[in-house]
Amino acid sequence: MIRPASTADASAICAIYNYYVKTSAITFEDVPVCADEMSRRISQVISHLPWLVFEQDGSIIGYTYASKWRGQVAYRSTVETCVYVAHAHGRTGIGSRLYQALMPELRQRGVHAVVAGIALPNPASIAIHEQCGFVKIAHFREVGRKFDQWIDVGNWELLL
Repeated sequence: MIRPASTADASAICAIYNYYVKTSAITFEDVPVCADEMSRRISQVISHLPWLVFEQDGSIIGYTYASKWRGQVAYRSTVETCVYVAHAHGRTGIGSRLYQALMPELRQRGVHAVVAGIALPNPASIAIHEQCGFVKIAHFREVGRKFDQWIDVGNWELLL
């Protein structure tokens, strides 16, 4: 079941996200996020944009959300999205299903352009985004640093 997230989901979302914080470079955060901070982030997003969770047998095993792309008013119709799936449930189609639920909600809110930044290499994330119609529009070399290595970031875009 896909449903809107609430601040009550913060701990479950942290469990998914913090796995990647601790073990991978797909997020550039390097300190696990506490439930209070995640609750604050959820509140901030859901006041204007959608944050969805994928729930199975009472457990949250994935989530997606959209956030502002940039602060200037000319960017008001552009958002940045991300999608995370619990490590044990990767490559099962949950990420794509979450995005398929998110995009209609973004259209209803008048969003025109959706941008996703992907730390590279990340073939699973690239596959999800391209399956959902995103196309690569940029490649930034060595713009992030985590685990004592430089990390490239690619941007993918979907016009709604």
